[in-house]
Amino acid sequence: MDMKSILSREQFVITPEKNGLVRDIKLRHLLMIAFGGAIGTGLFVGTGGNIASAGPLGTLIAYAIGGVIIYSVMLSLGELASYFPHTGSFGDYAHRFIGPATGYMIFWLYWLGWVISVGIEYIAVGFLMQYWFPSVPVYWWVIGCVVLIFLLNSFSVKVFAESEFVLSMIKTIAVIAFIAIGFVAIIYHIYLNGFGAVFANFYFEKGGLFPNGVQVVLGTILVVIFAFTGTEIIGVAVGETKNPSQVMPKAIKATLARIVFFFIGSVFIISVFLPMNDSTITQSPFVSVLERIELPFLKGGIPYVASVMNFIIITALISTANSGLYGASRMIYGLSEKKMYFPIFAKLNKRGTPIFALYLSIIFSLVALFTKIFAPEAVIEALISVVSFTVIIVWASVSISQYIFRKRYIASGKSLKDLPYKAPFTPLIQIIGLLGCLIGIIGAYFDPQQRIGIWATLVYIILCYGVYFITKDRFGRVSKGEEDVLASR
Repeated sequence: MDMKSILSREQFVITPEKNGLVRDIKLRHLLMIAFGGAIGTGLFVGTGGNIASAGPLGTLIAYAIGGVIIYSVMLSLGELASYFPHTGSFGDYAHRFIGPATGYMIFWLYWLGWVISVGIEYIAVGFLMQYWFPSVPVYWWVIGCVVLIFLLNSFSVKVFAESEFVLSMIKTIAVIAFIAIGFVAIIYHIYLNGFGAVFANFYFEKGGLFPNGVQVVLGTILVVIFAFTGTEIIGVAVGETKNPSQVMPKAIKATLARIVFFFIGSVFIISVFLPMNDSTITQSPFVSVLERIELPFLKGGIPYVASVMNFIIITALISTANSGLYGASRMIYGLSEKKMYFPIFAKLNKRGTPIFALYLSIIFSLVALFTKIFAPEAVIEALISVVSFTVIIVWASVSISQYIFRKRYIASGKSLKDLPYKAPFTPLIQIIGLLGCLIGIIGAYFDPQQRIGIWATLVYIILCYGVYFITKDRFGRVSKGEEDVLASR
């Protein structure tokens, strides 16, 4: 296999006639899938825990670093996904440009991250539903979420895309409204108490700007990465999008800056009005802030704000679980399609949905039910660290794959002008992405709870490589010649 065939788009892109997947996802769907995947538990619930550990300024710094990382990774993903739009996305890129074993590992790693993340969304919905129904056990709401998410994913991809569009639109409007109300409240806060009152929660008599130390800020970066998780799922969805080479660049340009603005803006407003000691991982800081802010035109506060915001957050969590189950099922489908896993998981129902891959993913997402046995907060924090670390590895693989792709693309004599989307500042942007991921891992290692998640994920990675070499000839995955070519690059 020569360099020309390795870089051939026609060889890599799978058309609907070949794979049965229906390309019914439009640009408006893709934009909302990016928002829907990112704006979930990490922002609406996890922000409180971040502020409680790293402090307001430390959390803002962590989100800023996380924003730089996701920005650089998404630029790299934009180039790859525009040229090679495929449902397998990250796993396919790693398989093609890093090596088959690493591609296999990335497929399974991204799947693991999403099934755990979907489970966390179930748990968060259960906690929030207790605001109205305190006597109803959390696991009943978990079961309800499982049924709903399965139904949204089991029909056609158009049903999934439309449902995700509506759910994501609700929370996008909610975040915009929260930021708008928050900045009005800040101006009124300055009018009542002076400019210094805005930063009253940022400095502490003991510890200064970083009450628990700078090392905690570094550790928070990994948790913050969990909040940004899901933005990259458009790299999966583009495989079922019409005109992907045109749509993907538009989606990248439209989502990145807005997502970072949403996160940084929300965290700043929360930090202004919610003291560090009042922040918690089990109650949304958005609700807490809206209950206590003062507005010039609403002396009695915003009516029914807690209930309204609680409902919006629940729809946001369902949205994230919806896109997460989609991403997980497509990873299993991608493995099977490439003959790296049992062929039954590449089978589609009459609507073009990989139904058996969906079954497998939703069954494993039920790990959320076991949190009822253990301490919920401890379990959630451990699971978040696992998800964050899996995402870091996947993001790093995207940066590496794009760098190798660009290098070979130029070596083949092709012009960069012919790329549907060209990641700027290569290789600087890839170096920034990789360094950011490394900082997140090093920082998390200082936190004993997150350290457990890192070691657990490393064991899983080693297991993936081991299973790959044991089963690589079982499913007729690739020829020996192709592996030799891939390994030699």
